[in-house]
Amino acid sequence: MRPPLRAVALLAATAVLLAGCGSGDDWSQPHPTPSAVGALRPGFVDDSAKPAPEATITPKPGSWADVHPSKDYRVVLLTAGEDAPTKALVAAVRGWADDEHVDLRTIVVDDPLDAVASVSKAIGMNADLIVSAGNELIDPLALVTPNHLDAKFLVIGAELAEPTHNVTAVDWEGASFRGEGLGMSSSYDAGSFTAERCAAAIRAGVAAVLNDLTGIVVWL
Repeated sequence: MRPPLRAVALLAATAVLLAGCGSGDDWSQPHPTPSAVGALRPGFVDDSAKPAPEATITPKPGSWADVHPSKDYRVVLLTAGEDAPTKALVAAVRGWADDEHVDLRTIVVDDPLDAVASVSKAIGMNADLIVSAGNELIDPLALVTPNHLDAKFLVIGAELAEPTHNVTAVDWEGASFRGEGLGMSSSYDAGSFTAERCAAAIRAGVAAVLNDLTGIVVWL
């Protein structure tokens, strides 16, 4: 006896769902090395020499606009804090990920005592890039990142005091928190975390990483 049509339809739908959860969603599987789609415009960086480690560059506004990540770019958003600047950064990263069809996964650190473990968890996910949003993550990143030089990090809206070559930061006047007991900069301004600036920060930072301009501070 044939099964009811409704049962057949349900089985077919289930098969489709299971197919959608295959290796394409499994970050443990290898995939092509990410690359930049499009090129930096003149003025992003001095073409005569690659920036020195820990250098600060001040790119011309919009000079990163033509750079996009290649297909299936794997990104972990690591975030901590409920303050308005952190929320603005998170919204910018998610908006960018939607626009660029990035495979984005998020780790929210609710307890500061879990921050180091959360950074380690992000590293273990085999992402192409780990993006950090929130000042509470700066000290944990400073502790963990030198021991995982193969993992790429992008810090937006803050920076590490002594970054290794795998840590890139995007900063601006009003957003120069560096942790390590240095306290908040006298120029810190929560109002400087506008939607436009946060959107520029993630795009400029990713453009730098995709062009191997890492271990530096991109100053907007």
